[in-house]
Formats: sequence, C-alpha cells, structure tokens
Amino acid sequence: QVQLVESGGGLAQPGGSLRLSCAASGFPFNIYAMSWARQAPGKGLEWVSGINDDGSDIVYADSVKGRFTISRDNAKNRLYLQMNSLKPEDTALYYCRKMIDHRVRAGGGGEYDYWGQGTQVTVAS
Repeated sequence: QVQLVESGGGLAQPGGSLRLSCAASGFPFNIYAMSWARQAPGKGLEWVSGINDDGSDIVYADSVKGRFTISRDNAKNRLYLQMNSLKPEDTALYYCRKMIDHRVRAGGGGEYDYWGQGTQVTVAS
C-alpha cells in the first residue's frame, strides 16, 4: 500500500524558512521521480518542483526558483522541500506526489499516481 505522508508545515513570517518532509512507503522509492505541488485557498493546484529518481535532475516553477530547494534521501525513503525567503503568496497546502516513472519534466509534465494528504504552510507577519 503506497503511502505519502507530508510534515513540516506551519506558520512562518515573511522572509522566513520552513522545511517540508515527505515519508514514502509501500513502493521502491529509489526508482520513481517525485514532486511537490501546492494549492492556495480558492486556487487550482500549482506544480512547485520535481526531482528524478536519483536526484540528478531537478526542476522548479519560476515562482519558487532560487528560494526553494528540493532533495531526496533514497536510503530513508524521504523527499524534502527547503523553503527560504518565504512570501505570503507561498501560503498553501503542500502535497508530495509520486510520478509513474523515473523521469522528471519541466513545468510539472508527466503523470502522477499517488499523493499525500498535504501539509499547510502559512506565511504571515
């Protein structure tokens, strides 16, 4: 049974940092690409970043490039998102998603078959 459990969200001030974590289980984590997406209140799902199976290929949305860093630890079956220089517009429910193959595509392309329940990030002073 595939499970993706996000954690690490919370309240941060503008300019602050948070680190999200996604614990994966029920599938061979090291052979699948993974990604982060977010959904702000009243808005659609926005792709944030993706990483291929071994971490050698990484892509970001323009809205987070230079501020967010995606990474993975295949030994621990964990996906991470380090978020720095947070802005109020980063406020959203953040989801960890599993892709159906090992490749990552720019712009969030590709297919996803599982995602977690999400972790809330709120950026406010």
